[in-house]
Amino acid sequence: MTTAGSPANGGDRVAAVLEAHGVPALFTLCGGHISPILVAAKARGIPIVDTRHEATAVFAADAVARLTGTPGVVAVTAGPGLTNTITALKNAQLAHSPLVLIGGAAPTALQGRGALQDIDQRPLVAPHVKRVKQVRSVADLGPAMVEAFAVAREGIPGPVFVECPVDLLYDEASIRRWYAEAAGKGSSLPDRLLRWYLRRHADRLFAQRSAAFDPRPREVSVPTASGAIVGRAAAALARAAQPLLVIGSQALARAGDAARLAAAVTQLGVPVYLSGMARGLLGRAHPLQLRHARREALRAADCVMLAGVPCDFRLDYGRHIRRSAALIAANRGAREARLNRKPALAMIGDAGLAIEHLAAEASGRAHRAAWIGTLRARDKAREADIDERARRTGEHVNPVALLRALDACAGDNAVFVADGGDFVATASYVLRPRGPLAWLDPGAFGTLGVGAGYALGAARVRPGSEIWLIWGDGASGYGLAEFDTFVRHGVPVIAVVGNDAAWAQIAREQVKLLRDDVGTVLARTAYHEVARGFGAEGIEIRRPDEVEPGLQRAREIATAGRPVLVNVWLDKTDFRDGSISM
Repeated sequence: MTTAGSPANGGDRVAAVLEAHGVPALFTLCGGHISPILVAAKARGIPIVDTRHEATAVFAADAVARLTGTPGVVAVTAGPGLTNTITALKNAQLAHSPLVLIGGAAPTALQGRGALQDIDQRPLVAPHVKRVKQVRSVADLGPAMVEAFAVAREGIPGPVFVECPVDLLYDEASIRRWYAEAAGKGSSLPDRLLRWYLRRHADRLFAQRSAAFDPRPREVSVPTASGAIVGRAAAALARAAQPLLVIGSQALARAGDAARLAAAVTQLGVPVYLSGMARGLLGRAHPLQLRHARREALRAADCVMLAGVPCDFRLDYGRHIRRSAALIAANRGAREARLNRKPALAMIGDAGLAIEHLAAEASGRAHRAAWIGTLRARDKAREADIDERARRTGEHVNPVALLRALDACAGDNAVFVADGGDFVATASYVLRPRGPLAWLDPGAFGTLGVGAGYALGAARVRPGSEIWLIWGDGASGYGLAEFDTFVRHGVPVIAVVGNDAAWAQIAREQVKLLRDDVGTVLARTAYHEVARGFGAEGIEIRRPDEVEPGLQRAREIATAGRPVLVNVWLDKTDFRDGSISM
């Protein structure tokens, strides 16, 4: 056991655990309740990345978790600091992102008595995390943090909340002095009783404060499907004439093993669609990877394996898969494996590991060239259609042509961060992630506003990469102020705003069904000038001939270490139909 260099106060005890866990950055928005944690973490060499909104800090920690498989960490102050995180926290929970949220709280002796920013935080946070730990003594701070990291990673990964009241974080002498001053010097019986109570309270806070604790990470086992189930799934795939594999974000929970998973998919020889964090797993042009006409492929397949993908709205609640097909569901959660559609085989355990075990079991099986050829022919036809649509011209810039140009311009080390509706949905058809863990999108919650935080997190764990933030003009409004953060922390993000002056994804369906665009109209705002106001660079593109030189100039600015926003005026497009998901 160790006391991690005899932590000087409660804040340092928390920081000792962060240091022992190799936390690449602590994301935060400052507040007096958490100041000792920030100061102690900085003193231990942990970068402090302070944002302009708490949700951005959580999104950044979420991105760290998705790209590394280890918990991202965020610290926020009490009350409104915590309530501002809820949407981002729920987004991480639904995406199975392991993160540790540290929240400040009012002094333990004043909770429930009207102290500044004092609310009952447990019921607000509990539905959105795996566990809530409300620490009540200095000695428990370190063990609570170690436990939080382990719980965030084990089983189905997700967020954990640790509440750290302010009087546990400062040094003992300061807290005892504060309590003595609060008690006053009166001689009446109530005054003497108050002093006695507060001394006893402080004694309890600091009891066993010198007790040793081990700040190092706790071993967490990976849930694994049984060998018998793997054998049965391998046999089902071997019998299939037209098998199909769909891989989702959860299969990348062990982010460090992405290369092994990619090799296993190749060895398995089954055509595959990639979604969420799995996009880019096989690079840009793998012969087994398909990008288009997934619904048609699912309806034709006689055996479908869903790896880390539930039958939710994205698969029409399972109706995209024909009833006669053998359905195999590999998932860490039994509920998600059986959501809306009971599989023939449920492989409960890590989905990526299930694919690795299947590849070893089914090694040497036929690759079904005719079936793959049919699927690839559909892909080729759709790519030709996209090319044709990219050639259409109008008053401003064709969004499909813009995204084709961006895909050609971005470097091999590009990480794409997608935040928006219509523009980002179009980008998902056109942009090709360069490799594993090079694509970040909101996930199942469909949350707008993730972009700035994801870009911050990606830049922290992928230094030297090109971070391309693909922003709808509506979504950009959530995070424009974070250009101040990019500038202050030297994060050379390239943000490309698709400026069509509308919440286009909603407008498509709303206008078609209700014949009214109310609430969906925006302006051709000068977003590039906003970025300049925060000290970044800004580029405006209004015509097709400005696209390639504008994107190349943005790359040069980012390479020089400066963030830049490219504001592109888009033409309206019929590339996609309206879509209101039920």
